[in-house]
Amino acid sequence: MDPFFKSLALFLVLFNPFLMSIYLLDLIQDLDRGEFFRVLTRATVISGVVFSLFAWGGEAVFTDILQVKFEAFLIFGGIVIFLIALQMVFIGSEAMTRLRGGDPARISGSIAMPFMIGPGTISASVLAGNSLSLPLSITVIVLALGLTVLMLMLLKYFFDIVKVRNADLLGRYIDITGRAGALLTGTIGVQMILQGISTQFA
Repeated sequence: MDPFFKSLALFLVLFNPFLMSIYLLDLIQDLDRGEFFRVLTRATVISGVVFSLFAWGGEAVFTDILQVKFEAFLIFGGIVIFLIALQMVFIGSEAMTRLRGGDPARISGSIAMPFMIGPGTISASVLAGNSLSLPLSITVIVLALGLTVLMLMLLKYFFDIVKVRNADLLGRYIDITGRAGALLTGTIGVQMILQGISTQFA
């Protein structure tokens, strides 16, 4: 697969708008579309800046600045992703709400961390920077974030339409979809662990 589309696909799988919609379900229910879009946009800008910095700095951010091996970050990040996905599979949407917390004053930062800016997406930024030129890496990041926001807004619009008549059915559908998506997310976490171990001992 072309490195550009491979990086884009990895970002979209890691963002997983369906799973993220569960993480943000209380906001989708309580905020109007304009306010939800503004909060989401601020979180997206924060995430985009961070991802661009890691795409630009690459593995040197870890080896030269943080004095750690990138493989160590892959292993730890994979463990974190795996544990979050495991909670999602067994607990459901409540696991995501616990992660975000409930302070409305810091809602944009809470969306950005830890769900948008996480070990997986930071690793994807570094890998994109390694395989693509900086302009293409930033293009991938912007496109992936833009598509994620678009899909989340479509889910918000859909939820607003059907929530009155089919709130329970919609809630069950989102929960089942999120749990299924968590299986893929957990698999990515395990893959990161294996990649970190194999690279370290290669």
